[in-house]
Amino acid sequence: MKTNEAKTRAAEILKRLRKKYPDAKCELDFTTPLQLAVAAILAAQCTDKRVNMVTPALFKKYTNAAAFATASQETLEQQIKSTGFFRNKAKSIRALAAALIEKHGGEIPTDLDTLVRLPGIGRKTANLIIADAFRRPGLIIDTHQIRVNQRLGLTKNSDATKIETDLQKIVPEENWISWSHCVTIHGRYTCLARKPSCAACPLTDLCPSVQLEN
Repeated sequence: MKTNEAKTRAAEILKRLRKKYPDAKCELDFTTPLQLAVAAILAAQCTDKRVNMVTPALFKKYTNAAAFATASQETLEQQIKSTGFFRNKAKSIRALAAALIEKHGGEIPTDLDTLVRLPGIGRKTANLIIADAFRRPGLIIDTHQIRVNQRLGLTKNSDATKIETDLQKIVPEENWISWSHCVTIHGRYTCLARKPSCAACPLTDLCPSVQLEN
């Protein structure tokens, strides 16, 4: 597909998804960049709904990076246990907080290159923080993005970073946040991994995979 054609299709896809999901946004609850970073770590292999059940008490007890950095590993594990993989997640949260104290005055940095060097922060989470905590353009490539963008024929790649690059060529920067949330919500609730709900999808005439998935 030529770039101009892909840009036109992407614009129409986003228009329709915005109409279907007018309130699409990050489904993790947070009020600060640090809270979003911690919630994102907890969300690995866990639903946002479950994370949101755990974080109110967690954020009430640990109000800043220093509090997380000095938290007991065992205590933190118990508080986040229901999110799964709690030992590694607790280690990542404490390591992140310690790095913030040591190198960044206890604050979450605002640029991608610095964020991805922090413990527990991959490129997806870094873009999430940039987009939703700092409201700057970021493409958040999660498993839903990979699946939906492949099905729509907007990428042939499976690597998240390569898909991010593909999308940067066809989605205007000012639409990156909206694209991130609309496509992810679509993948989460309509374009499901095992059995996509093609009958409920507003993109069937734009999707080369629709016949294959039904």
